Amino acid sequence: MKPVAIITGASRGLGRALATGLAEAGWRLVLDARTPSDLAAAAESIGGAVGDVVAVPGDVRDPAHRAALLDAAGEVDLLVNNAGILGPSPQPCLTAYPLDVLREVYEVNVLAPLALTQLALPALRSRAGAVVTVSSDAAVEPYAGWGGYGSAKAAIEQASAVLAVEEPAVRVWWVDPGDLRTRMHQEAFPGEDIGDRPLPETVVPAFRHLVTSRPPSGRVRLAGLTVPA
Repeated sequence: MKPVAIITGASRGLGRALATGLAEAGWRLVLDARTPSDLAAAAESIGGAVGDVVAVPGDVRDPAHRAALLDAAGEVDLLVNNAGILGPSPQPCLTAYPLDVLREVYEVNVLAPLALTQLALPALRSRAGAVVTVSSDAAVEPYAGWGGYGSAKAAIEQASAVLAVEEPAVRVWWVDPGDLRTRMHQEAFPGEDIGDRPLPETVVPAFRHLVTSRPPSGRVRLAGLTVPA
């Protein structure tokens, strides 16, 4: 029987790359994104090659949508909390950060993945599963202009660390994929050429090695992970 993964934010960028990598490794996937047409296109592309891909469009902040993801999965071996938002582009300094926007950044990047993790935990416990939450070096480095996004990622990293202590039967990893050539990264640097950043697909081998080798729970820098040849 194929292992089952839920991946949020899977219509493009890193989420789509990770979904493709798991599908090629024989996983059954339940994919989430907010834009139905983009998610359908991604699911068709991934499923057309390997099959067993279910698209469930919606907003991870919506409790009904989170329940629908779990219903579509049935059993869950892996939850990948990848969906996130940057906030304003260009990013403002904290002294000028609109608080209503900051609340949204925290809703999407902290509360929604925690809520989905809570919902998935009974299944993950029963199958000795794992939670991967995508973070950033902005969670640990004080970059000017990154106070909103970075502090949200710092919050979800700390929540992940506590969850790892509280749930010893489940692997919990918070991963820093490094700077990648994605739309979100471009939004962080409007008008700049980010063509020197690697594509998201470059970290897929490290990600697959992580979920198959199952090291102890903790923070993982994907670009620095040694992958056997």
